[in-house]
Amino acid sequence: MIKVYGSVQCPYCMVLKENLDRNHVTYEFIEILANLGNLGAFLELRDGDPVFDHLKEVRDIGVPALVDENEKVWTDWETWLKENNYTVFIPESSLMQTCSMDRKGC
Repeated sequence: MIKVYGSVQCPYCMVLKENLDRNHVTYEFIEILANLGNLGAFLELRDGDPVFDHLKEVRDIGVPALVDENEKVWTDWETWLKENNYTVFIPESSLMQTCSMDRKGC
């Protein structure tokens, strides 16, 4: 089963959840703001995987982050959906700024 690290406060996380639900993908959503354990697990992933390097450079938090069955981390979930032959749905209401640490998004 795949894991998704994110927050219900992040609009892109919610769009990913909607896409997974629409495509009937089984997943575990790990709400990183629910408790320190979840946040710590995400930070360990973020600090240890080079997929996050560019995101950290541009001060992006890095959610949603999808971890597939092979433990590969994806921050480009649209590509993951396409590569796994799922349909990508992007609602117009989600086309806003990204969540970032400089507080310009979310």
